Amino acid sequence: MGERKVLNKYYPPDFDPSKIPRLRLPRDRQYTVRLMAPFNMRCTTCGEYIYKGKKFNARKETVQNEEYLGIKIFRFYIKCTRCLAEITFKTDPRNTDYECENGATRNFQAQKFAEQEEELQKQQREEEEMNNPMKALENRTKDSKAEMDMLDTLEEIKDLNARNAKVDIRELLETYQDDLVQELIKRKENEEAIIQSVFQSEVNKTRRIDDSSEDDEYAEGITNVLDSNSKSSSKRCTDIMLQASETDEPSQKRRKNANFNKSVDKMSLLSSMIKVKAKSNGSEKSSQTKTQETSNIPTPVSSQGGLGLISNYSGTSSEDDS
Repeated sequence: MGERKVLNKYYPPDFDPSKIPRLRLPRDRQYTVRLMAPFNMRCTTCGEYIYKGKKFNARKETVQNEEYLGIKIFRFYIKCTRCLAEITFKTDPRNTDYECENGATRNFQAQKFAEQEEELQKQQREEEEMNNPMKALENRTKDSKAEMDMLDTLEEIKDLNARNAKVDIRELLETYQDDLVQELIKRKENEEAIIQSVFQSEVNKTRRIDDSSEDDEYAEGITNVLDSNSKSSSKRCTDIMLQASETDEPSQKRRKNANFNKSVDKMSLLSSMIKVKAKSNGSEKSSQTKTQETSNIPTPVSSQGGLGLISNYSGTSSEDDS
């Protein structure tokens, strides 16, 4: 356990590496590897789609007797996720890609096929030029013409861009507005023509009626309105005020009588609540004499009401006490 993380290990002085037995492993032996699907494919047995990037536990082996410029080619074995059928594909170092062998078909190969066709055409052209010098001249003239055409198109595009850059926006707006105004005028003219045609057709179909009866009714209505206005103007504004005052007078009298009756009721209640104090004989005699004197004096009519009588009564009681 002490040598678990040590880089330099101990070799005894009598160590002989030739005595170590070597394992004789087969050249086509397989290793278990964890990898992802390098392209989109479809299983041929069940039709399941296997997308690029799906992870698999694969078996890897080296392809015997196949190399590209000294680079080894490897083959991988995976299983379908649905039917567990075996699918094999191998590396393609020539095109820096993978090649599907058995168990599935590769999807979305249109770009790859187009690139392969272009490469084949280039190879065929190079072979023809190497063998036939006249063909090489023809190809060169075709290339020069194509280049000239491309330059012409580029110049035209530049001219168009320059023209668009010099265009005044105000002028464009004014021209557009003029066109709109003309269109609106035309629409109005068309609408007026349609309206006139409709009215003319209605006028031709209408029937005239005698207007004498309608005029008589209109005159009678006007006379009735004038008579009502004259009657309303003959009345004066003060008449309304006089009517209001006449209606208000009896109501005011009623209110005064009611107030007077209320004051009399209050006086009767107060007189019932007040009690006279009991006095001695001497005081009784003096009070009798005073009452006789006062009876001879005429009593003035009080205009103060019930409150004035109470004040007078209180004054007499204080004098008697004194």
